[in-house]
Order: sequence, then structure tokens, then C-alpha cells
Amino acid sequence: MTTNRPSGRVAARTAGNDATGASPATARPAPAYAPVQTRRAFEAVAEQIRNQLTSGALQPGDRLPSERELAESFSLSRNTVREALRSLENAGVLEFRKGATGGAFVREGQGDAVIAGFSDLFRLGAIKPADLTEARLIVSVAATRFACQRGKDDDFELLRENIRQSEQAVAQGNVKERVRINLEFHRLLARAARNPVLIILTDALVQIQEQLLEVLTPLPDSSVMPSRKRLLKYLIARDEDKAAAEMETHLKTLQKHYLLQNLDAKRAD
Repeated sequence: MTTNRPSGRVAARTAGNDATGASPATARPAPAYAPVQTRRAFEAVAEQIRNQLTSGALQPGDRLPSERELAESFSLSRNTVREALRSLENAGVLEFRKGATGGAFVREGQGDAVIAGFSDLFRLGAIKPADLTEARLIVSVAATRFACQRGKDDDFELLRENIRQSEQAVAQGNVKERVRINLEFHRLLARAARNPVLIILTDALVQIQEQLLEVLTPLPDSSVMPSRKRLLKYLIARDEDKAAAEMETHLKTLQKHYLLQNLDAKRAD
């Protein structure tokens, strides 16, 4: 996706021109690209750019040299360079911006590619409903424990507001909205845990859960809301063991609910 945002740092600048004024001894290395000679040239180009990220020569917000400049550096055609840049865009590494100050920019760290990959694996049948519920048990219980340790009052207030919105959706008879809000609860909880890996995994698992609920019936509100309120109480009290136990009990109830539906569907076949 392209956006019209102000240009970031130009990656091709030298360390001596770094706006931070860092000394040559501490400045990050300048990106360096070598000519490519391989049948899968675009993959080699992408790998070199990834290596610049690993070394710190490229950082989030940096703008890459133009296609023409990169083609000259790699001794390749602009089409091959363009293919490499597009593959990195699809992987969530780069983004393209329009306008006079546009071009290819290194993205801020996000888990879009991971989330899309999990979602595709579910569609392909590589991830089964039972796999999903097992993974959610591991990830959500861990997120709950870290949220107890690291969560702030603002995080708990967002969770409280989420519960209020869910109750409102129930009162309005809006099942779809209730389900959306209830799944958002898990995303908010993961953010309170302040672990980027748990956030990405939670986002991926919740997205698969959304797909699963297109064919399965959600857990009744009478089983969800009391658990949510108890969990929030334990989080605020910083009672890590009780909060983790509450989340585990809830997810095991959810697991049983979905697996029973899956068995019923198989019998119907």
C-alpha cells in the first residue's frame, strides 16, 4: 500500500552527513550493494537489502536509492530490482510512497506478513481448529501473566471499556459486534503485556479465530462476560496466578465448545 507521508532519512547518505552528528567511530555503516550474477537475481537483491537491515546500515524510515541507482549498483535491469523491491514490500519490509519525496522506504517493525502467513496456512488447512485453540492457550496465558506484571492503569481502563462495549452490544442483540469486541479484548491484553512477539502472535491467532467464527457459533455471552470481569479484577490486583488460571479456564471452555461443534459437523457428514 502506498501512502503520502514525509520522506524519511535517505539511506544512501554517508556517515559524515548523518543529521545526528554522531562521530565516525559510532555512526552506523553506510549501505553497500554489490553486483549480482545469479539466475534468481531478484532474490539475491532482496537478500542484500535484508543484510543491510541486519548490519544497521538501513533502519526503519530510511529511503532506499532509486531503482535506477540500485540497478547500476547491482549491475541488473530495473525490472529485476523492481521485482526484488516488490517482494520485500509483500514481506512487510518495505513500503512505497508517492510524490516527489516518495520511493521505497524501510517500514517500522510490524507483523503484517506473519499474520497474513498464519491466515493463509489456516485457509490451506495446515492449521486446524484444535491447533488454534492449543496455541491460544499458550500465548494468551503468557500474555496474561506479563500483563499482570507490566500492565499500566491505562491498559486496564481500555480493558474495562472493552467489557462495557461488549455488554452494550449484548443489550442491542448485536452478536457480530459482540464477537468483534470480545476478540479485541485479547489484542488489548497482549499490548498490555508489552512483548512485540506476543502482540504479533495474538494478532495472527485472533485473525484466524475470526475466520473460524464464520462457520462456528461463538461462545455464549453468559460464559464470556463473567470470566472477563474476574480476569480484569485479578489483573488490577496484580494476582498473576489467578489471572492466568482464569484465562486458561476460559480458553479450555472455548476449546471444548468449538471441538464439540466440529464433531457434530463430522457426524452430519
